[in-house]
Amino acid sequence: MYVLVVSLKVKPERRQDFLTAAQEDSRGSRDDEPGCLRFDVVEDRATPNHFFFYEVYRDEAAVEAHRKAPHYQVWAQAVQSGVLEEPAVVSHCRSHFPTDAAWR
Repeated sequence: MYVLVVSLKVKPERRQDFLTAAQEDSRGSRDDEPGCLRFDVVEDRATPNHFFFYEVYRDEAAVEAHRKAPHYQVWAQAVQSGVLEEPAVVSHCRSHFPTDAAWR
């Protein structure tokens, strides 16, 4: 599996814009992309407006397909409009548990 963990620091005054775009991207990924197995949007309890995306894809090709999807463009426009306080930090990861065979 190909896993992305993305750290996002959101401008407080743009929080709702961020959440709207993040929800559209995560919903579209989960519902419309066969190669996307998971897309969670979570917020750090200790640091308001610090969010993480946890994304699991079958392979790198599925990640590339995600970046071309219409719902991703909604997300990209939100980023370009300035919802983030600083650039996102993206970690490219490998899943050890569950194993690749255990993902459905």
